[in-house]
Amino acid sequence: MKKLMRVGFVMVVCLCSVVAVAAEKEKKAKQVPVSGAEVGAWSQDYAAVQKLAKEKNLPILLNFTGSDWCGWCKLMDKNVFSTDEWKKYAKDQLTLAWIDFPQNKKLVPKEFVERNKKLSEKFGVRGYPTYILLAADGETKLGQFSASRDATPEKFIADLKKAVELPANIAALTGEKKAAYEKAKEEHDAAEKALEKWIEEQRKKQQELQKEFQRLSDKVKEASEKMEKVLE
Repeated sequence: MKKLMRVGFVMVVCLCSVVAVAAEKEKKAKQVPVSGAEVGAWSQDYAAVQKLAKEKNLPILLNFTGSDWCGWCKLMDKNVFSTDEWKKYAKDQLTLAWIDFPQNKKLVPKEFVERNKKLSEKFGVRGYPTYILLAADGETKLGQFSASRDATPEKFIADLKKAVELPANIAALTGEKKAAYEKAKEEHDAAEKALEKWIEEQRKKQQELQKEFQRLSDKVKEASEKMEKVLE
């Protein structure tokens, strides 16, 4: 009897721990506002972020994340976005859009789910995290970034600054330099399209392989069941 009571007590403690962890995760996720926007603060309200960006003439950084399951996303949150260096930079320089694809569907308002999917398709997001930097107009793409194991706020900020300054640097080009840049950009765009096409082809092949694997697995299972019935 005492043993059963101890087992029951342990199960209750474990259950309470699981509930507490889940509650803490949800609480943390709720720290990302679902309405309104402030300079330098993440918001799930993309419309508000766009409006603020135009009013303040500031770039938009979109964070395509899987907040409750993506290890690389959590690494970037810890090593970059939670640091004082990042917060000091972002509070005057960026508007921030949190585009989440969590396993826990409660973390994203229902009205944002389809919108997030469309944004992901619009910007060709292939994995998480993906960071898209847009100009204040909300349309002009300035840069795209991903996670890195050795990422630091200094490195990430430097990459963002370089992307923001790029249009002005390009506009300043003349003569041979301008022609060389335009040629290199054409080569870059062609290579990027080829890569995107290859990735899509591999994705389709993977889907076909998965279907074939399932088909063959079902056949093996079916044959095994027949063998068992014969032996009964």
